[in-house]
Amino acid sequence: MTIKVLRGVVHGNVIELENSTGMSDGQHVEVVVRPLFADGKQSGEGLLRTEGALADDTEWDAIMEQVQQSRKQERRPQWDGS
Repeated sequence: MTIKVLRGVVHGNVIELENSTGMSDGQHVEVVVRPLFADGKQSGEGLLRTEGALADDTEWDAIMEQVQQSRKQERRPQWDGS
């Protein structure tokens, strides 16, 4: 089974595809509809493009270590039981 990702534009109950499906007329298909932003990108694509950008940044590693250590500190007021 070949899976294709095609983009298109919704017009009422009709989706006009940008490219040919390459399938025969009358072929049964399953459609998963996921909205795109006006620029044609999916939500989260920008985050995925930046993934790993700071992987070799030692300064960033030090900052993240400070954040991690600060999360371990006790912040709740201590109850003395009286």
